[in-house]
This record gives sequence, structure tokens and C-alpha cells, in this order.
Amino acid sequence: MDRCSFCGREKKDTNLLIAGISGHICDRCIEQAHTIVEEELGSSAEFDLGEIKLLKPKEINSFLDLYVIGQEEAKKYISVAVYNHYKRLMQSDTKDDVEIEKSNIILVGETGTGKTLMARTIAKMLHIPFTIVDATVLTEAGYVGEDIESVLSRLLQVADYNVEAAEKGIVFIDEIDKIARKGDNPSITRDVSGEGVQQGLLKLLEGSIVNVPPQGGRKHPDQKMIPVNTKNILFICGGAFDGIERKIANRLNTQVVGYTAVKETAAVDKDNLLQYIAPQDLKAFGLIPEIIGRLPVLTYLEPLNEEALRRILTEPKNAITKQYEKLFEMDGVTLTWDKKVLEYIVEKAVEFKLGARGLRSICEAIMIDVMFEMNSNSEKEVKIGIKYAKKQLEKTNLKRLRAA
Repeated sequence: MDRCSFCGREKKDTNLLIAGISGHICDRCIEQAHTIVEEELGSSAEFDLGEIKLLKPKEINSFLDLYVIGQEEAKKYISVAVYNHYKRLMQSDTKDDVEIEKSNIILVGETGTGKTLMARTIAKMLHIPFTIVDATVLTEAGYVGEDIESVLSRLLQVADYNVEAAEKGIVFIDEIDKIARKGDNPSITRDVSGEGVQQGLLKLLEGSIVNVPPQGGRKHPDQKMIPVNTKNILFICGGAFDGIERKIANRLNTQVVGYTAVKETAAVDKDNLLQYIAPQDLKAFGLIPEIIGRLPVLTYLEPLNEEALRRILTEPKNAITKQYEKLFEMDGVTLTWDKKVLEYIVEKAVEFKLGARGLRSICEAIMIDVMFEMNSNSEKEVKIGIKYAKKQLEKTNLKRLRAA
């Protein structure tokens, strides 16, 4: 009678019994063997930290240029930070009195200027664990929401629970401005999703050994904690900081004393106040001084003008127009755009003040009917003209106005 050569189960007791040259194996033993192989070998070979290819800042910047239009200042800061992070990882194997400290970064920029895109692009390029987490879900320990340690849980998951690899990874914390306290002064009440989270993040940013729940915390209270040293983890934080321009403007005005200072004030670019951002502006916005000190590198992303938005539509590797052309190509249809349509989309994006994200929503409104009818007719070529684009967008806006 056929039976499994490993566990001894008969064929009738198994779902599947595979025959070999001189034996058999059942489905349960196959699953167990697969689990053992994964545990022993793991997929952590993807993060071979022993043979890191050191990318120069200009090489990192060139890769970012393929996906991110403009933002040269921010790309320069990111490129240097990642390059220095690679060098810190290589220095950990050498015995030297000079220890290079990590330089955590904070990116400030309006919505739709490319903060998250820059982080995702860096993730494509890196061969070390990288994760993006959202600060809005974090709360102080003991309250509804996610614990601060869940930031490291995500990094562990990306590194396939290889602690050594995770301890040399990069974490991008998005929406950092959403955990700002409500005023410049310390709160007299419990601020569990603002100041409380900032206090909890201090130990992560500075560098300490943190006990991390591998399954994410409160839902599995009996799980064994994994100690993770954050000393070599690089943290990049990003946020829109909506309204921080007023804080910058107030600070610049307070420094105007005497007649000569008036000339200096006249040179201030009022359309792009973010370029003058300083740590004291972050403090006025609601970040505590301790967390600002642990994010020493501060840079900004410029607001997108019409020229930048026009380039974003067509130039990057994953440009919005290229995405639609690919979708149509998969159905055997060639899609082309009138140049006036692209200019019209950019005009509307500037009007709506939604940055690059506004481009996608406008394109979707214009293209929805074409995509709906795409498989119902035998057309092999589709050209989007200016009259059609205006008609579609006006129709969409009218519907929303009536619904409101």
C-alpha cells in the first residue's frame, strides 16, 4: 500500500501523495519541508550587506531624475544622506575612533510636490531594507491606534525578520506634520496622537534598543518581542506642514529693524516662502524641540509651477500619459494626446492647487468615458482633442455641483 515515506500516512489519509524513485511524500510533509527551507535559507539573501555597492550621490541623483521632475535641492539632500548611510554601514566593520553619526532628514513641501514619490523611487534603487510608514495612525502606548514600535515591525517584515539587515535599513515616516501639537506651548491635556507620539519617536530616531512586536503589537499580546537596535537605521520624515508659510513670514517680518532692513525684505520671494524654512518654524508649527534636534537635516520641496507640471505629465518613466497609453496598448489601441489638451490639464491642475496629484484626477475625469467604451467598439486609434477634454471636465464638475 502506498504511504508517505516521511510521516507514514496512507494515501487515503492525504490530499496528495507524490511518488518518487523509491518513496512517496504527502502534501503536509511538502508544506513542512517548504517552511523549514524558508527558515534555514530565508529570502534575506536579497539584502547581502557584506557586498554593498557604494553608489555615489550623483548616481543616486541621476536615478531620481528618471522619476522625479525638478526638486533639485531636495534630491541633493536625499542623495547625500543615502550615500553617507551606505558609508556608515561599511564603517561598522572597521575599528576606528571616529564614529560617523547618522543624519536623519525632514522634508517639507506642499501636497503633490513629490515627497512620497521620492521615497518610493529610492526604495526601487536600494539593496537594503526600506519601508514607508504613515505617522497618522500612530498613538501613544495604551490608546486606540498603532504603537510607535509598529514602525520597526514594518521594517522587520520587509527584511524577512532578518534583524541584522533591518538594523541597517531606511524608514520613511510620511505625514510627520499630522502629529504636531496644537500650539507652540506644551499641552496641559493628554495629546495621545500628537505630542505623545513625538515623545515616543525620540528613542527610535536617536538610536536605542527597542523591543519590537513582530506581529504589530496589541492584537497578539503573547508574542515574543524582538530587540532591534535603531542606531544604524536612517529615518527620513516628510510632511506638507500646511500653513507653515505664515510662521515663516512672521519670523522674517520680526527681523526687520531700521531702514536698511527694508531693502533686504524686498528680496524675499513671497511666492515660495518654504525656501527660507528654519528649525524654529517647525517648533512654532508644533514639533517639540527634542524631535527637531534628532532631525538635523532640513530641506524643502518647491511648489510645482506650470512648466514642472507639464513635464510631469509626459517626461518621467512612469508619467501619467504613458500609463494611459500602456493601458490602451494592452487592448491593442493606440492612444495619442493633442498638445492643447496637455496644456489644458496643467492649467486646471494649477487652478485646483493639488500639485501632481491633481493631474491624475483631471486625466481620470477626461478619460473615464473613453475607457468605459474602449472594448465595445473596434477602433484601433484614439486621439484626445481639446473640445472633448473640456466637455468631459465640465460635465464632471456639473455632476458634482448638482450632487452638492
